[in-house]
Amino acid sequence: MDELAKIKIGTCAWSFEDWRGVFYPPHLPANRWLEFYARHFNAVEVDSTFYHTPAPHVATHWFEVTPPDFTFTCKLPREITHDRKLRESGELVRHFLESITPLRPKLGCVLIQLPPYFSVKHDESALREFVRALPAEWPFAIEFRKSEWHLPRAAHFLEEHRIGWVWSDLTSLDRQAEGAFGFLPETVDFAYVRLMGDLEKKYDDGGRKIHRYRELLWPREPGLESWGVRIRQAAETKAEIFVAVSNHYEGFAPQSCQRLAGRLGRTVELPVTGEESAVPDPQMPLL
Repeated sequence: MDELAKIKIGTCAWSFEDWRGVFYPPHLPANRWLEFYARHFNAVEVDSTFYHTPAPHVATHWFEVTPPDFTFTCKLPREITHDRKLRESGELVRHFLESITPLRPKLGCVLIQLPPYFSVKHDESALREFVRALPAEWPFAIEFRKSEWHLPRAAHFLEEHRIGWVWSDLTSLDRQAEGAFGFLPETVDFAYVRLMGDLEKKYDDGGRKIHRYRELLWPREPGLESWGVRIRQAAETKAEIFVAVSNHYEGFAPQSCQRLAGRLGRTVELPVTGEESAVPDPQMPLL
């Protein structure tokens, strides 16, 4: 396989009202956003599964409105990762996997995003028990939000059980000129990169979002350059690479994806909004 073809780049979710008029045509119904999105990107990280397990018919719809080579990654529900902290969650995991089974032919992996309060001291035993119980036929990747997990024993454990270690960029805005290289172990034959940005400056003191995501707000040129190099290197040995970009990384995830793709020798064409030709006939398929 061509090395660049291994790289799947997309955004963290696709349902953002802020994108109406700057990515989505102004009058396109929200229930058609995914099929429109899939005309421009070949992957997406499904964020909605973090909040609730989708009904199988919803997963079937996602499968049907995207191209054959499109890739999904799905977040494990927060009830498992954040509320239960992986404990006593075997039945919930089984129910979740059953619900997303219609996506299986297009599924890159299931993302286990752990909370920042998931600690080595209190939660390592729970992590080990949870991982040992995961079904081997499903691909998983774990994101640790605390650097205290950057331990050789943690990486070796995930490698032993064929669980991916997510490479996350959470670089703060005051360090955005730096490359985000750190502890990036390789535990499986795929790579999962999440460009998340400075989460500390995402919300106000009341927990409300303080930005509108419609344009680049804080370009991260060195970060994109660094990740471009690292992703190219990974493509030499990995079977697949999934890259998920948050709005909060630079302010507008579609453009960040386009900018990263350019550094990888790929072209991503973003829609031209405001033109009549950008608004699809609601009676005609998008693909």
